[in-house]
Formats: sequence, structure tokens, C-alpha cells
Amino acid sequence: MSTSTTLTVRVSPQVKKRLGRLAAHTKRTKSYLAGEAIADFVDRELAIVEGTKQGLEDMHAGRVVPHKVAMRRLRATVARASKDKS
Repeated sequence: MSTSTTLTVRVSPQVKKRLGRLAAHTKRTKSYLAGEAIADFVDRELAIVEGTKQGLEDMHAGRVVPHKVAMRRLRATVARASKDKS
């Protein structure tokens, strides 16, 4: 089984040129850098989507804190952290 597959993407000439410069500076291929960038983007976006989905599930299940309570807790946490730094 192959450890990679091919994907064709379109980028502007400027991005391709900048990617080439980065590849030269890092001694990596453009394909490697593009693959890493795509993997990082996908991981980040999936985390956002999954977090949003979990938040909506929590909301629908009633696992929420009223805004005023959340803000009071946040302010208390910030105050404690500020006091600890002093």
C-alpha cells in the first residue's frame, strides 16, 4: 500500500514562485511543503468543525453555562492569574 497519493491543486503564479523560494531555502521539495501545508490546514479546520459540532451537541443537550456565569468565572480566573504573577 502506498504511503502517499497524488493531488493536483491550482495556485497563483505568485504562490508557486514563493513556494519555490521556500523550497530552495529549506532544501525541501515544493510537493513536500505543499503536502505539509495541506495536512496542517486540514487538521486545523477539522478541529474547528469537530469542536463546533461538539458545542452544538452540548447546547442541544443542555450542557451550557449562562453568559453571565461564564464571564464571572473568566474574570475570576484572570484576576487569580494576575495576582499570581505579582
